[in-house]
Amino acid sequence: MKLQRMNRRALTLGALAVSGALALTACGSDDTSGGTGGTDSTPKANSNIKCDDAKGQLLANGSSAQANAIQTWIKTYTASCKGVQINYKPEGSGAGVTAFLQGQTAFAGSDSALKPEELEESKKVCKDSQAIDLPMVGGPIAVGYNVPGVDNLVLDAKTLADIFNNKITNWDDAAIKKLNPDAKLPDTKIQAFHRSDESGTTDNLTKYLKAAAPANWPYEPGKAWEPKGGQSAQGSSGVAQQVKQTAGSISYMELSYAKDGIQTVAIDTGAAAPVEATVDNATKAIADAKVVGKGKDLALELNYATKAEGAYPITLVTYEIVCEKGNKAETLAATKSFLGYAASEDGQAELKKQGYAPIPAEINAKVRETVAALS
Repeated sequence: MKLQRMNRRALTLGALAVSGALALTACGSDDTSGGTGGTDSTPKANSNIKCDDAKGQLLANGSSAQANAIQTWIKTYTASCKGVQINYKPEGSGAGVTAFLQGQTAFAGSDSALKPEELEESKKVCKDSQAIDLPMVGGPIAVGYNVPGVDNLVLDAKTLADIFNNKITNWDDAAIKKLNPDAKLPDTKIQAFHRSDESGTTDNLTKYLKAAAPANWPYEPGKAWEPKGGQSAQGSSGVAQQVKQTAGSISYMELSYAKDGIQTVAIDTGAAAPVEATVDNATKAIADAKVVGKGKDLALELNYATKAEGAYPITLVTYEIVCEKGNKAETLAATKSFLGYAASEDGQAELKKQGYAPIPAEINAKVRETVAALS
């Protein structure tokens, strides 16, 4: 298990923690995100990127879980398409969807597909059409913890639900001991952190808890955190920072934020062995998803209660949300060009380097076809 953790961390060392807007100029060298890590070298132009008539400024907002992926894509894309400036604000899925529905952005990033009422509302922004969900980034939602002296920790859905529901309050609780008989669990108070902003990551975690431990999680899934108590922080980078600096803490975050000393929980799904939060294990879960969106909408239904061997159940898919038709004329070319690169083989190959899971090929082929037909 320790070797798996080392391999997982090696995959995510290049990921950048993002705490502000990702605004990169056409030269691809100005990063005002406030993030850390990464390299100082300017990406080289990629001849496979089709700039077409793309130019001007592209504004987007949304999921902080995909911020590290978006930042990498922007740097590579703007090195080739020098006439485009892209500003992505990782303010959370809820904020991203709201901004898009108000007509403020060219696209939104959300870790949850649009709800029926949001699809209906999008008709006000998308002339003679409506918004569609394009799955672009996959990955596990890691449960990160900071318990000195505990390098390996296994939890199941029931125990996680009770921890985040404030029913299990100390690390040496009998339920945790039962799952970790060889661990030296301290009598330390659990400091559970959740997202303060509306988040698709929260939505996916609570969907998992509701599906896998319904008796222990009485709340309906959603982007807003419902249980009382606990502590909160803004964005994926915010909760990750709290876990890193707070002994006895636990929270949930996209895998690329679980670094710099943050340990991650292996999940007991009922399979033969507990499942680690890794890119490959997330891909196994996404491959089992079903397309449930109608028409050009490619919303997916994930199996959160999976017991398949090696399938990590707390997995999210981040969607880029755009109008199928009626996109703003001044940003249409840049939107199609940038999202076309993100969905390309080169763009998806970048994901695994950053600790994300590429979208399965069959689904991704539909994404590329849909992006090319945007109007």
